[in-house]
Amino acid sequence: MTPTDYHPTMTLDMAYKRASMLTTIRQFFAEREVLEVQTPLLSQAGNTDVFVPSISANVTLQDKPQTHYLHTSPEFAMKRLLASWQVPIYQLCPVFRDNEVGGRHNSEFTMLEWYRPGFSLAQLGDELADLLAAVFGYRLIMNHYSYAQAFMDYVGIHPLKASCEVLSAIAADKGLAGIDLGNDHQGWLDLLFSHLVEPHLGHDLPTLITDYPPATAALAKIKQDKEGNDVACRFELYINGLEIANAYDELADAAALQARFELDNSERQSRGLPTMPIDKHLLAASDELLPCSGIALGVDRLLMVVTGAKTIEEVLSFPIGQA
Repeated sequence: MTPTDYHPTMTLDMAYKRASMLTTIRQFFAEREVLEVQTPLLSQAGNTDVFVPSISANVTLQDKPQTHYLHTSPEFAMKRLLASWQVPIYQLCPVFRDNEVGGRHNSEFTMLEWYRPGFSLAQLGDELADLLAAVFGYRLIMNHYSYAQAFMDYVGIHPLKASCEVLSAIAADKGLAGIDLGNDHQGWLDLLFSHLVEPHLGHDLPTLITDYPPATAALAKIKQDKEGNDVACRFELYINGLEIANAYDELADAAALQARFELDNSERQSRGLPTMPIDKHLLAASDELLPCSGIALGVDRLLMVVTGAKTIEEVLSFPIGQA
């Protein structure tokens, strides 16, 4: 029998640094009178997003077997709280995504998520900068960069205007041959962005990528950019080529959300993926949701950046392969 290595992949020194960072985050929000909340890890509804796979769990309720889902984010339940309480809230919790393993990924990871009623996306970006200053111990200058401009600088084409044929040709030219995404325009953009744009982001300065394609809106509002293109009201934070945070100007429209969830499930069916039960509780709460902005931040990845860790295993006690 091969002996099992029971040792953690995180050193004791790193454990102290992690604990210190979590304390700093909690102090930051306490000083701003943002309420810490806790919501269920298990839900009857799952994430409909095609590219964010949920982990299912078999549960028994009143002797009846049911399928529940470990949350991929506390977003849905937190918005239900927000609709009822109408005060700023945050949560630090484990979240779960299936088939996420690698140097930057683990199926279970820690997320910081917070919501600010009455905040614009710009105000939320300013608060994110304040949080980073608290965590790093000094203020960081933030670089703002539109998705389209980043694409034009590193890929050489406008992402919202290029055809699938053009995107496919660029992919082949850049060594991404053998991939056929057909007429999936956003799929081509995601492929090129992850391989040709992301690695360059946030090395000199933390970078906020703004004005994403509308197909990536998820639960964000849609607006028009300066060129008249429809874009999603969201930003993502990159540091050293790592995506650290994702923020939305939140869509509070039950009918629009229902339509987006149903579209997601239609896309799932076309890809041979299981459809996911839609969160009816969220839909019921959505019309009572105050205008707000919200953000999700990967705590493990932020700790990697702060400490210079090369892999996520260095900032976790036991990654999924040793759990």
